[in-house]
Amino acid sequence: MELKMRTAAVIHLDALAANIENIQKRLHKGCDLIAVIKGDAYGHGIRGIYPTMKAAGIRKYAVAVWEEGRELREAGAEEEDIYLLGDTWDDQLEELFRWRLIPAVFSVETAQRIDELASMAGVVHPVDIAIDTGMSRIGFPAGEKAVAPIRKISQLQHLKIVGAFTHFARADEADGISMRKQLSKYQETLALVREAGIQIPLAHVANSPAILLHDESQLDAVRAGDVLFGLCPVDEEIWPGTGLREVMTWHTHVAMVKTVPAGTEVGYGGTYRTEKETRIATIPVGFADGYSRRLSNLGWVTIRGKKAPIIGRVCMDQFMVDVSDIPDTQRGDVVDLLGGEMSILAMSTLLDQNVDEIVSMVSKRVPRLYVD
Repeated sequence: MELKMRTAAVIHLDALAANIENIQKRLHKGCDLIAVIKGDAYGHGIRGIYPTMKAAGIRKYAVAVWEEGRELREAGAEEEDIYLLGDTWDDQLEELFRWRLIPAVFSVETAQRIDELASMAGVVHPVDIAIDTGMSRIGFPAGEKAVAPIRKISQLQHLKIVGAFTHFARADEADGISMRKQLSKYQETLALVREAGIQIPLAHVANSPAILLHDESQLDAVRAGDVLFGLCPVDEEIWPGTGLREVMTWHTHVAMVKTVPAGTEVGYGGTYRTEKETRIATIPVGFADGYSRRLSNLGWVTIRGKKAPIIGRVCMDQFMVDVSDIPDTQRGDVVDLLGGEMSILAMSTLLDQNVDEIVSMVSKRVPRLYVD
């Protein structure tokens, strides 16, 4: 590919559309898809991916914080439901009304405050009840203890409960033992709440690995996050059979090429010393761009279709690679940082990091280019 800038993360919208279709085909009849696009759509950019998701018929979205909901509205999502999966700070609750966002509610006190604000605004505002079934994160405790506080919330005049959710801690485990325990706790809680006369229109629990591995977790809706972007949330042996494709690749170019003699130290701290005459290419990307410093003396890039190992430490804005085996390397050659043999999954394995972490680290100073 031709690259007319220092670096760019390329977002392949055809792969995104194919992934959405793949996921939609897995859903039971009547089960809706909530697209989770928190973390700026896992680093892919909310504004850039929204048109593709809209064209695919997605009408429900989930983000972590209200600022992401605002960005989705500003991207053109006018009528869609936008759920917040995280906390909204008390002093910012008014943003829920401005941007028409559905907050996760996990305390009566917060619900009462939202009710007061809704009363002042002259509206009835939707809320989504969070239930903790084993993640030990936000949520009312599962079981009988959840009924009384949820009843109080249901009696508030300017709130409307539109759903209830929980989050699985170990849905990536193929045996499903932990997932089924959480699912059972959720269903038991929901039954108790409904027996108390409280309506819960939308039950949603399945996350990305549950969608792939555990059909029984598909209730009224599922929450697909990293799988939308082809990010592997399950065992690597299972992943190839899913047919899902990574949506992001990352590229830069060679800034300089030089030949140095044996015994030359490379980079900060002299952590690499050449053993022979070595041809070195300088790459104009570093950890300020989100390229992990842990790749120092460990990772590699691809130039002219061949691997070039990283030598020395990754700097804030640059790093060096050995191109002795790629003798034609010259300034301007395209460098593949992510894509091909160094896939997102391959880098996550190399660094022992989560795939979501890899793409979320790609910083804002790396432009996103959207291609079909």
